[in-house]
Amino acid sequence: MKKLLTLLIAITIWSCAKNKEVVDTVIVNANVYTVNNTFDKAEAFAVKDGKFVAIGTSKAITDKFDAENILDVSGKTIVPGFIDAHCHFYGLGLEQNRVNLAETSSFDEVMKRVLDFQNTKQTNFIIGLGWDQNDWEEKAFPNNKLLNALFPNTPVALTRIDGHAMLCNQAALDLAGITKQTKIEGGEVVIENNELTGILIDNPMAMVEAVYPNPTKQEQINALLQAQDICFDLGLTTVSDAGLDKSVIQLIDSLQQTGGLNMRVYAMVSNTQKNLDYYLNNGPIKTDKLNVQSVKVYADGALGSRGAALKKTYSDKHNHFGTMVTNPKNIKALAKKIEQANFQMNTHAIGDSANRVVLQAYKAALKDKKDKRWRVEHAQVLTNNDIEFFKDSNIIPSVQPTHATSDMYWVEDRLGADRIKQAYAYKELLKASGKIALGTDFPIEKVSPFLTFYAAVSRQDLEEFPEGGFQKENALTREEALKGMTIWAAYANFEDQEKGSIEKGKFADFVILDKDIMAVEVNKIPTIKVESLFIDGEEQ
Repeated sequence: MKKLLTLLIAITIWSCAKNKEVVDTVIVNANVYTVNNTFDKAEAFAVKDGKFVAIGTSKAITDKFDAENILDVSGKTIVPGFIDAHCHFYGLGLEQNRVNLAETSSFDEVMKRVLDFQNTKQTNFIIGLGWDQNDWEEKAFPNNKLLNALFPNTPVALTRIDGHAMLCNQAALDLAGITKQTKIEGGEVVIENNELTGILIDNPMAMVEAVYPNPTKQEQINALLQAQDICFDLGLTTVSDAGLDKSVIQLIDSLQQTGGLNMRVYAMVSNTQKNLDYYLNNGPIKTDKLNVQSVKVYADGALGSRGAALKKTYSDKHNHFGTMVTNPKNIKALAKKIEQANFQMNTHAIGDSANRVVLQAYKAALKDKKDKRWRVEHAQVLTNNDIEFFKDSNIIPSVQPTHATSDMYWVEDRLGADRIKQAYAYKELLKASGKIALGTDFPIEKVSPFLTFYAAVSRQDLEEFPEGGFQKENALTREEALKGMTIWAAYANFEDQEKGSIEKGKFADFVILDKDIMAVEVNKIPTIKVESLFIDGEEQ
């Protein structure tokens, strides 16, 4: 009788297992934030052929599914793979082999890093990024006298943290053909005492960048793979690269097709005539890993270098209004051209004047159109009720919360006490638009999505300054922040039907965290670590 009972139990177990659907992976005992329409939580899910096939309780999933890979995560938090809605992925990779000038406290420290770099690398052209005079005791732009003395023959180009100003030595200026007579629309060659200072603001920078040594194909590949490693470690599964040339986009596609690059990339095409001629005539490109259907345009410069285009003069520089990098008439014509090609237009606009120009151009080009999802990148300063433009469902704000906490120390000097109240207004933008896409603008800011989340909800720096938060009325809730880094960022990329939430039929892109991002103390958010990252259900 005992043998018969054992046999019956075995048959029952075998029969139940036989009736289960076999999948690739089952995750159980998890704290899952699905980020679906009702922001439901779950305990478990099943993955097959790279997609979620079911989400529910651990019992419901294990009763229905069997898998060779069953992962019990012991209550750990799982969220959809993070999406950076605005970054420079390829640029991050390139910067790994350039001088890192971020968080320097003086120009002397900048020079020490440049000297240390060159003593090690011995390059023929020194390129650096990251200095910010606002972090120094002397907050004026530096000049190139010391660079000229130290490097009389080696070209040196050091770009400001915002990417909108550059310090060059004379060797670099000579190589680029820049003289005191050089005039470039949409920027400035700064001259003091009838001498070149070496400071270039916005469009003249392109003359120097044009003479940079071209990276080899292998260097480009290495840059992309290095950037991928950095991003994967921090939980990013999709990046929206804000400005790429055709050759780099094609290299990304090639590496993805051969399996060398697994990062999903939403590639915004850089606004050059060559790129536009190719992509607007040939149409969008869409694979599971690459999406090319947008054009990145620059309307103005940045506040830190006083290049952002303002309606009224800068508070700390009389009769200075910043710079429109692209002429307003050209923005309007470009908007019409991009819309006719059925591409998305994503425009950098920092100052209130630039934002008004862009929003008016969008409104004219998109009249009577539906679901175009054109984006204003940064949308930093908006006055005279310009936020109302975002009530048009065709227009999405794409912002970077760490810009607010990086700029808050000095931005009132630029804008004044009244105008600053209408800057970095993320909550107001969300109220108007219903959705807001969050990114970092890395490598201008740090890559970590946890810093993005923290800045969005706390409006403080890592020292918890200022007490109560910077213009805290425009902080986002944790739910809004998570949506902005997942489903809303996917929506801004026309990809919300395939990613951005843990739902049946979507790509199985998810990350396992060591802390609960929705419940941990606010000041602990920046310390969250990624324990595992999955793309298409495969751990990377």
